[in-house]
Amino acid sequence: MLCARGGWRALRRCSSSSSSSSSSLPRARRAARLRVRDALGAREPAGAVRVQGWVRSVRSQKEVLFLHINDGSSLESLQVVADPSLETRDLTFGSAVEVEGDLVESPHRKQNMELKAETIHVVGPCDTWSFPLKVKKRHLLEDLRQLPHLRCRSNTLSSLLRIRSEATAAIHSFFQDNGYVHIHTPIITSNDCEGAGELFQIQMLNETRESAEKTHFFNVPAFLTVSGQLHLEVMAGAFTHVFAFGPTFRAENSQSRRHLAEFYMVEAELSFTESLQDIMQVMEDLFKTATYTVLSKCPRDVELFHKYTASAQKDRLEQTLKNKFVIISYNEAVEILKRASQAFTFKPEWGCDLQTEHEKYLVKHCGEVPVFVINYPYDLKPFYMRDNEDGPQHTVAAVDLLVPGVGELCGGSLREERLPFLESRLQRLGLADAYQWYLDLRKFGSVPHGGFGMGFERYLQYILGIDNIKDVIPFPRFSHSCLL
Repeated sequence: MLCARGGWRALRRCSSSSSSSSSSLPRARRAARLRVRDALGAREPAGAVRVQGWVRSVRSQKEVLFLHINDGSSLESLQVVADPSLETRDLTFGSAVEVEGDLVESPHRKQNMELKAETIHVVGPCDTWSFPLKVKKRHLLEDLRQLPHLRCRSNTLSSLLRIRSEATAAIHSFFQDNGYVHIHTPIITSNDCEGAGELFQIQMLNETRESAEKTHFFNVPAFLTVSGQLHLEVMAGAFTHVFAFGPTFRAENSQSRRHLAEFYMVEAELSFTESLQDIMQVMEDLFKTATYTVLSKCPRDVELFHKYTASAQKDRLEQTLKNKFVIISYNEAVEILKRASQAFTFKPEWGCDLQTEHEKYLVKHCGEVPVFVINYPYDLKPFYMRDNEDGPQHTVAAVDLLVPGVGELCGGSLREERLPFLESRLQRLGLADAYQWYLDLRKFGSVPHGGFGMGFERYLQYILGIDNIKDVIPFPRFSHSCLL
């Protein structure tokens, strides 16, 4: 027993001595991690840096190995210069790598810095033969659409997603800088804000149609939201300025270039406003502020689209930002369309909704700048829009913002805050019971208010000149297509 205890004490002393001697040895410092964007923007060399990303090209020469690495932080890739002995069979286009070395000044004019590699570790190899994306090949957007799990690795989609991220941040900043409160409106709702009936109904997987008619998970029929507006109106009774930014869903059986089943909406409500002009001013300010921010923060990414996708879009966008948006009434719009020499598929008539071909013609007629169309026919618009009490052509205080190449970008209105008017209209539509809560809002401290919604994907389409809305969202959902 004594021997055993003595042995343990000796072992502890050895262990302690070994630990203390190893702790006194200098530890190798791990190289500082650097993103590609930061490496390219560095103003002076730096030793012992580590860059992680995906190989965009490999070029091996007798005395030097060149790599280009991208990590998604910028359109440009970082050039890596290494000894050919560091090349392995797994070091190919598309492989994921970690490179350590020194950041040094580059002799090439196109970049300030390059990475002189000491070690190259292939984290994840890539089978280049079966990899659908090919080096130095421009892939068409419609082809990339068939590769939802890989298309983000292309230059086009990575640029689009960086722009989308900056535009999202710019929109949030605009509202927060102007005193708006951000509200998370629900995705699941029992309301149909638009009244169009194009809703996705929620049903439990194991429910049969027969049992679903008898009972519901929420005790009432529930749907995916088509708009957060009605919930924002609730919040506008406590906060004078509110906004929401989230997904919305429309069950439209359409595969057109302008429609998605799932898309993002920017929505705002302003209390204590009696002027449609106030709503339009916020729309215009939001558009211009967000666009200026995107252009300043993503110049190379935006240039990619303006150069290869829509060569005229740069000048068109500059004109938009310099000029005030045009305002015309619905009556004026119909008269302009009736006088047009162009033959329309849908004949323009007062009381009919404006079709895409009408919207694009109006924008062209007004000088290829955004156009506000105001005061639409009463019977064309939803129940919540404010009655203008005009005649004989009865209208509501509604506004649509039309932009070149896209058509309708924003839609808004003053809301009907007068209880008798709202009550009368809901009763005529047979909706008074379903919207009793909405009537309550008019009973308890109601104020004049209004708001609008902007389709985020259509906004990106316009500023970049992208023809198909399916190419400005990471995972497009539309009729007969839900890949991934």
